[in-house]
Amino acid sequence: MKKFIQADPNQPLLLPPDLREWIPDDDLSHFILAAVERVPLAHFKVNHRGTGSAQYHPRMMLALLIYCYANGIFSSRRIERATFRDIGVRFLTADTHPDHDTICTFRRVNEEAIAKAFLEVLLLAKELKLLKVGIVSIDGSKIDANASKHCSLRYDRAQALREQLKLDIEDLIKQAEQADNKGEIDPQALPKELVRRKALLEKMDKACLDLEEKARLRAEKEKAEREKKLAAREKRKGGRKGPKPGIPKEEPKDEEQTNLTDSDSALMRKSKQSEFRQAFNAQLTVDAGSSYLILGADVINNASDRNALVSDVDLIPEQIGKPDTVLADNGYANGNDVAILEERGVEVLVATGAEGRRRVYDFRPPSGKPPPPEPKAEWLRTMNKALKSEDGIKKYRLRKQTVEPVIGIIKNVLGFTRFNLRSLPKVTNEWNLVALAYNCKRLHRLQMA
Repeated sequence: MKKFIQADPNQPLLLPPDLREWIPDDDLSHFILAAVERVPLAHFKVNHRGTGSAQYHPRMMLALLIYCYANGIFSSRRIERATFRDIGVRFLTADTHPDHDTICTFRRVNEEAIAKAFLEVLLLAKELKLLKVGIVSIDGSKIDANASKHCSLRYDRAQALREQLKLDIEDLIKQAEQADNKGEIDPQALPKELVRRKALLEKMDKACLDLEEKARLRAEKEKAEREKKLAAREKRKGGRKGPKPGIPKEEPKDEEQTNLTDSDSALMRKSKQSEFRQAFNAQLTVDAGSSYLILGADVINNASDRNALVSDVDLIPEQIGKPDTVLADNGYANGNDVAILEERGVEVLVATGAEGRRRVYDFRPPSGKPPPPEPKAEWLRTMNKALKSEDGIKKYRLRKQTVEPVIGIIKNVLGFTRFNLRSLPKVTNEWNLVALAYNCKRLHRLQMA
């Protein structure tokens, strides 16, 4: 006769009163609780008035977010559901159940606490002698925005739609007045078609204003650069000084685009073979030593990484040290940024051409194209020489085996491929939370090794 283990879902159970008996001693939740205890309460946004309902403890809310993000739960509604279904989450929240509005609000307004927790985790890794900043790798990845690319709009098209909507609204108002005189509609209520068109016109007005403001700010920056170029031009000796730089225009170009859902996002694609997506460019600075911890995280709304090298290095907190060497791919090849870092005493190894285009046994036929000529810029020739040296080859090999696996873990293991918030500041805050969750998971694994 077969024997079965009794598993009757209707059998009443005497659950232990201590939730710690349900959680293994090496569970990630214990580490996260210890990490958030290092964050002073002054860094949290709480209700200091003392009015209204009692609020959840901010450290508990931060631990809840970190644990859920580390386990691939990003939606505030799914996090709320996890407070009932997940034993680890119930342990962190002490069997309390914050609603999704509370969770979403806390995530949105506590960027200072998230940044402080990110720093404290890195300091903890340094105290445990698991982190020593030396060689760092930098890379960016396109993460989908919480917006559709079908809501993107060109400036010239927005202008034309504004005029068309104004005419349509005038016609609807006349029709409504005629119907009102005949007593066919309620005079206290606006027709639904009129309300929809007015709402769409407001969106078009806002889209045009956003593009005009961006164009104005860009023109101010270009004017300052133009003044520098003119001053340098006047200092040149001789008759040939080159053409004068043009005067920047403050009006947007017709092809400039914005998005009606999230105007900070932009149409981007990973490569020429990839499709365009409404996305942000998420930047990571990763320790290329043995820890693979994220040392800095940022988000830009430019598809190119060309001007992000110095700002990515500056993300590394001073408290954990200064890098000796920076590794980056061809997208970061910017002579000015390389010069700035080298003046600080930082060695920079940046690819000067596309990597890994052809394999030894490539399935494709030979392209027949001649090899690229020697670059004219002095810094490019110097960089090529450094990359071909024995030391340069050994160091640069670390780039794709450090920062790229971290991006792969975030996207494919944690499952974070789309932002839940909108606007650049909020998206940056969420990306910092993702980096914090990854670091907690990674440091916990290093401790257990």
